[in-house]
Amino acid sequence: MPVVQFTPFSSTVSPAFWHALIKVKLEVQKLSADALPIVASYSAGRSIKDRETGADIPLNSNLSVLEDAFHPKEQTQAPPGSTIALGQFKNFNTIEEFKEADKQALFNSLAEEIWTSITTPGDDPSEALSRFLLITFADLKKYKFYYWFAFPAFIAKPSWEIRENGWALASTSLQAVGMESISESLGSLKSSKSSKSQPSFFLARPVAGSQTYDVAPIHTYLTFFKEIPYSQRIIGFLDPSSHPQSPGWPLRNLLSYIAHLEQSEPANSLAHPDTLSLNVLCWRDSELPRGGQDWKSLLGVVSHVSSAPMHRPSAVGWERNSVGKLAPRLSDLAPMMDPSRLAEQAVDLNLKLMRWRILPSLNLERVSETKCLLLGAGTLGALSLGLSWFAWGVRTITLVDSGKVSFSNPVRQPLFEFNDCLDAYFPGVNATGHTLSIPMPGHPVPPTPASLVEQTRADVAKLDTLIDDHDVVFLLMDSRESRWLPTLLGKAKNKIVLNAALGFDSFVVMRHGCRSSDPSAPKLGCYYCNDVVAPADSLTDRTLDQMCTVTRPGLASIASSIAVELLVSLLQHPKGIEAPAPPPVQDIGGPPKSSTEGTESILGLVPHQLRGFLAQFSNVLITGSAYERCTACSDLVIDEYERKGFEMLLQAFNDPQYLEQVTGLDKMKEETEAMLDDVEWGSDDDEEIGN
Repeated sequence: MPVVQFTPFSSTVSPAFWHALIKVKLEVQKLSADALPIVASYSAGRSIKDRETGADIPLNSNLSVLEDAFHPKEQTQAPPGSTIALGQFKNFNTIEEFKEADKQALFNSLAEEIWTSITTPGDDPSEALSRFLLITFADLKKYKFYYWFAFPAFIAKPSWEIRENGWALASTSLQAVGMESISESLGSLKSSKSSKSQPSFFLARPVAGSQTYDVAPIHTYLTFFKEIPYSQRIIGFLDPSSHPQSPGWPLRNLLSYIAHLEQSEPANSLAHPDTLSLNVLCWRDSELPRGGQDWKSLLGVVSHVSSAPMHRPSAVGWERNSVGKLAPRLSDLAPMMDPSRLAEQAVDLNLKLMRWRILPSLNLERVSETKCLLLGAGTLGALSLGLSWFAWGVRTITLVDSGKVSFSNPVRQPLFEFNDCLDAYFPGVNATGHTLSIPMPGHPVPPTPASLVEQTRADVAKLDTLIDDHDVVFLLMDSRESRWLPTLLGKAKNKIVLNAALGFDSFVVMRHGCRSSDPSAPKLGCYYCNDVVAPADSLTDRTLDQMCTVTRPGLASIASSIAVELLVSLLQHPKGIEAPAPPPVQDIGGPPKSSTEGTESILGLVPHQLRGFLAQFSNVLITGSAYERCTACSDLVIDEYERKGFEMLLQAFNDPQYLEQVTGLDKMKEETEAMLDDVEWGSDDDEEIGN
């Protein structure tokens, strides 16, 4: 008799699976080489009619690995008419490891697990019989995925044979009534371990005095078929093959299981024949045929000379690639992917590598969800918005400036081109821009025409709304007085405010103090806390060199990068905006005077101020206390603003002495001058004698 030929399994991998693998690799596996469970599905093979010739074209059902492949099998829903297959997934960290891995050892290990399930008395092997192996290497930078499937199946010796008449339509022998009863029973049959998919394997026996059939799980073989003649026993499986004379791959292990049962259970009341003959039903009817359509399932009688192997038989099952070779396949997703998505995932990749290789407790979500408002989009603003921001995965950035981009800007400010270039740097960014003139002290708003006052009121309201809508405010403007209003509003709203300012070869980056909920906590100062005068007009009557930011070319990028890093360190501190500053240093570049305990985030220190000097290539950490008479952040000014609102601001813009009067700086100046008047200064002769 002819030897039974089996149609090998083929695989289909959804692109969504590779995206799921990226997530598992970065967030779960990291550098682990441990195998993971994986879930796939397959359905019955089918055929379609060629419209021109009328011939049936067979379409085998592939084993499909989808986006939910890494979900627990209890949470996985097989598509209608499909069954679940459980696999073992192993990802290698390098392409060299993937190439040099002992693939046969992995294959044999899984085959041994399947054999153990077959030979363990009382086990239900239904899930084990269709087990598979998937090994991969994921090149996450290029979005290339190398992979190889294996479907271990045992080789029967001697081989199973099919009777001369081969495989025939099951409906010929079982009749339509019998087929319908099996179909209905399969719909209600629940596996002991999974009730969400159709059974992969089943048993059927005729109901006495009827043309219908009962159906049962395969692990009930000995009891279900007790006293049932072999000629009436039906061994069924969901057949992924559509070949008219070649059943699907899962039948190989099913036959191995039945043969083992027949040899290992002498208590069976029926005598063991020398040759085991089984009626095999290749179930290919996921749905009942509709009007006039034929049943597709096949029935055949296969025979095998009974012999129980002492050891696990050999197994085969590595999948061949598209050219028919036993070799891995390659899935290259890069050409299919949206460049914006690629850019976004590339940023996430670097950050997640940072987290799982160096800083497991790094809160990346805290950074990516932070909404940043950049006041000033010039040299500092453009660079702050640039590589450092994008590299940290910040998604929402709003730029505010009163000027226009000129042809001299792109050299110093790389985010400005002659075309819109935000998308070119990071397509995933949600960036918006606003043209806004920030009202300033020392820049009066005349009462007439009234439209000027109303425009100022509108500008203040817009700035107020922008600060409300963001978590962090960066002060990156050219003038000192333009930073006053956002400093006041940021303190009043308790927002994170960071300030960066440039000299020719020096810079300062600082975070403003907040309205702490702990009255005993040290209060950090703001940009104006060292001043004893109110901010005034510094923009009028400026020469060309005063109108442009004249700095060493590398200074802006250093300062802006430090400002970004300061914010990220602050966001990682458990106290957030209320993070205390570290103690001062002994000298430039020297060690701290005392312990920094409590002042560090997982990224290190969270300084109050950092002053850099490019001439000496040095940085100094400074901690400055809040000044009780500060014209921008003191309680005196904040309280005045909260009482009077816009009227208070308007008075500050118009009256140079107003802020000094509110804070008492005017009286302090008068007292200081009076004290100086009482000092008796020595003559030049006395000074010379003293020297």
